[in-house]
Amino acid sequence: MSSPDLPQAERSVETEAGDETRPRGAGPAPRPASFRLRRLALAGPTLATAAAIAALALAAYGLPETWLGRTVLGLFVLLMAWQSFTAWQYLYGLIAALMGDRALSSLERRAATISTRPTGLSRTAAVVAIHAEDPIAVFSAIRVMARSLQREGGDGSDIDIFVLSDTREGAISAVEEHEFARIQAWSQREGRGMPRIRYRRRTDNKGRKAGNIAEFCQTYGHEYDFMIVLDADSLMTGAAMRRLARLMEENPRTGLIQTVSYAAGRDTLFARIQQFAVRLYAPLSLRCLETWQGPDGSYWGHNAILRIEAFANNAELPVLSGKPPLGGEILCHDIVEGALLRRAGWEVRLLPEMGGTWEEMPTNLIDLLGRERRWCQGNLQHIRVLPMKGLLGASRWHLGVGILGYCVYPLWIAFLALGTWQAVRSGELGLIGYGIDGASAAAAALAALVVAVMALPKLLSLGYVLASPRRRADFGGTRSLLVSAALEQVTWVLLWPVMALFAAGAVVTTLFGRVVRWDTQSRDDRSVPWGEAFRLQSDAIAAGGALAVLLALSGSPWLALWMAPVAMALLTSPVQSVLTSSTRLGLGSKARGLFLTEDDTRPARELLELHQSRTVGADPAAIGAASAPWLAVSIDEAGTPTLR
Repeated sequence: MSSPDLPQAERSVETEAGDETRPRGAGPAPRPASFRLRRLALAGPTLATAAAIAALALAAYGLPETWLGRTVLGLFVLLMAWQSFTAWQYLYGLIAALMGDRALSSLERRAATISTRPTGLSRTAAVVAIHAEDPIAVFSAIRVMARSLQREGGDGSDIDIFVLSDTREGAISAVEEHEFARIQAWSQREGRGMPRIRYRRRTDNKGRKAGNIAEFCQTYGHEYDFMIVLDADSLMTGAAMRRLARLMEENPRTGLIQTVSYAAGRDTLFARIQQFAVRLYAPLSLRCLETWQGPDGSYWGHNAILRIEAFANNAELPVLSGKPPLGGEILCHDIVEGALLRRAGWEVRLLPEMGGTWEEMPTNLIDLLGRERRWCQGNLQHIRVLPMKGLLGASRWHLGVGILGYCVYPLWIAFLALGTWQAVRSGELGLIGYGIDGASAAAAALAALVVAVMALPKLLSLGYVLASPRRRADFGGTRSLLVSAALEQVTWVLLWPVMALFAAGAVVTTLFGRVVRWDTQSRDDRSVPWGEAFRLQSDAIAAGGALAVLLALSGSPWLALWMAPVAMALLTSPVQSVLTSSTRLGLGSKARGLFLTEDDTRPARELLELHQSRTVGADPAAIGAASAPWLAVSIDEAGTPTLR
């Protein structure tokens, strides 16, 4: 069985007569009401705060006379401008969240009340794009989503699940076809209401994932109105799929709706800390993003629904001039496709709070850094996309923020290195210490403002959760939340220097022409061996050793104390990689009520079923049969985690 489209089980599909009522979209939308004031409300305070920090720095230390001092000052101002932007996003998001429904778009308000029953007016393909993934894991998730759709009712003809394989390895493709045959037989046994499950494997992998999706639109797009794009590690409830399809039916000028898929389902200590941190800190920034962008949103590549006709006609990717890494095929294609869709006039919307969608993330530091290197090259390619004609200002901003998100790391490394060298020569911490050792009122004000800017995002997020009993319970109660947040902060202090050094190196090597391989990433709970950790993080050890020697020779105890966490983090980076990749430590933290999220304290049925499929194997009959939940703790009335 190696044909591009394997034989399908007999399933009912929408008749041609029904096509007359299927929504094809009302065409590109006219210009919406201006969001200028909302955007000025973010840009104005950001620029004012950055200007205030710059003025206080000059007042505290004066205009430097040396090239070293001026360089450190320039880097400091640039970095604090970026930090100010981050801080104001969270404050902006908090204000919008406190406004309640008044800050929500009409699409968000409708999403909260819309029925999940199929209307029969449209057909949707939930496409799962894969390349050399674990077929058993992929089809296990598809089985969970198919069962979820069946529970929502209907005859199953409104949504098909379509696996789009780009796998070239013969052994893996054979397993894919075997798993497809198994799920077809299972689907027939399950009876009425199951979605049609389809599979297609390309023989020509032109364009990677973007080409895979484009080929689907060309070959099968005429059969569907919408497509829900999923990654190999994506999971979405049937209710969420139906809700998205209904929203697209009711909003014919919307070309794309992006959902927020939170990381869940992995159990290494690293994964659990990251899952906790994203759940805790992302909501306010996402609320800010949705509030200022309106219909000028962005596409994140998965867990989103697209109008096929609009996407196929307007989102064809250009090939960038020049050679890789900055030229050639666009690697991070999703944000560019969203910009092209918006350029054509279609609304691109974000639903930050809909729920029912998940993804997985790298389960250890080594795999995360590998993904970051790939994403770095993809985002830096957007330098050549920015001048593209016709793009909206908001789309250019999305692209620019992605570029700056990586370029800020070389600035941080340069600031820390040059600032440390300046402190060694002058005997004062100066700007590298944010003014904490200054004797003047201006230095004290500078230190207070910088610390506030740096701490505000996490403090606001923590306060927002603590203010609500329901949100506190989602994180396991007040004590669990506070202890977990404190431990996450300690972990972040140790991880950040390693990640910053690595990202800075990725930016520099990319700009100097290094091309990375875009391989399939490891998605399992993988423990990092000691040899791999030391081999791949030898540069961090060398940088940490050099810094430690410099601090020892500086003769400045304050400088040594201030920079010691950075040196220690770099020197111990292999130890961090190995220990945080431990599943035993991750499950131990869960058993003790640490790093809990709502996916632990009140997990969705789909997450439970996916976990069961991993625990009992890929036997379809076993999924959903077990009744024992997999969470190791429960929450009592006082909000305290207790062992089961």
